[in-house]
Amino acid sequence: MNAGMTLRIERTFQAPAQRVFEAWTSEEVLRRWFHAKGHWETSEAEVDLRLGGTVRVVMRDTDEGRDIGGGGTYTEIDPPTRLAFTWTWDDDSDRETTIELDFLEAEGRTTVLLTHSALADEEAVRNHEEGWSQCLENLGRAIERG
Repeated sequence: MNAGMTLRIERTFQAPAQRVFEAWTSEEVLRRWFHAKGHWETSEAEVDLRLGGTVRVVMRDTDEGRDIGGGGTYTEIDPPTRLAFTWTWDDDSDRETTIELDFLEAEGRTTVLLTHSALADEEAVRNHEEGWSQCLENLGRAIERG
């Protein structure tokens, strides 16, 4: 299996790093924002926040009534500055990718540097860029609500 391709996205949120970090590690908050289309829902979010612990999210496509799930294992946890975990989609269980998040706080704002590596090809990069962009937009709204 080749090393694949890498997607990098940067977003800044009007919140301290601790709050943004917690949005990635709280089951309750993940359910509010972790879905790849604006009108989808996050029907399931499970977090076992420890090295070797697991994370799992299931998004529900409300148009088609189907679930899209995935999950992985935490490989780095350094609150509130860094989080990394493996990721495998349920329908593509042969490809394990890696998601790395760096949280950089300055003047009450936090920039998240998201790196998603080992993606299969350019189409996968485009699809994940679209999905992550929507997720991060949702995350911004969830953070604003508190």
